[in-house]
Amino acid sequence: MVPLFDSHAGTREELEPGAVLLRGFADPKARALLEEVDRIAQASPFRHLIVPGGHTMSVAMTNCGRVGWVSDRTGYRYDPNDPDTGAHWRAMPELFLDLAQRAAAEAGFANYDPDACLINRYAAGAKLGLHQDRDENDPVSPIVSVSLGLPATFMWGGKRRSDPVRRMRLENGDVVVWGGPARFVYHGVAPLKSGAHPLTGDIRINLTFRKVF
Repeated sequence: MVPLFDSHAGTREELEPGAVLLRGFADPKARALLEEVDRIAQASPFRHLIVPGGHTMSVAMTNCGRVGWVSDRTGYRYDPNDPDTGAHWRAMPELFLDLAQRAAAEAGFANYDPDACLINRYAAGAKLGLHQDRDENDPVSPIVSVSLGLPATFMWGGKRRSDPVRRMRLENGDVVVWGGPARFVYHGVAPLKSGAHPLTGDIRINLTFRKVF
């Protein structure tokens, strides 16, 4: 079988034990990944979720996989069905799964089998505050985060919200993987700056793979 991704593309940057930044890892397949995003969004359109406190997220979101992450005034949860359509989320494309597994393996996490891929769409000004991903039952398997389109400033903190925060510029095709001892690091995305990218125009797309169960 011919690999869909070259696992040695770009450079590798160790953030801390259990966390790596793979520069340009997904760049060769960025256009194909975005085409899959368009197909997924046709079945489950992007929407701005409401968090339990009543705030509407500035980031628009959809999902694919066995389950999808959703939020409303009752809380955060994973659901096998899209609450807006009542239908199952679209199955995770082979291209997505191959990318996630190869990136995880490159970071030292073999046999990765993500249940969900959260797809976030950032327009100018959209952001994601510092947070930990704690809605999953698996506390060890990594998060695999893929940047497509406009560059973004990724915020990488510590195990406490008050810990110092490192800011990193993520470009199209960059992949961040964190799990094991780094699984509950606080992270976020600073407000997206205006711009234009040949693949996505004035937006950024982020794919976030998670092992839920």
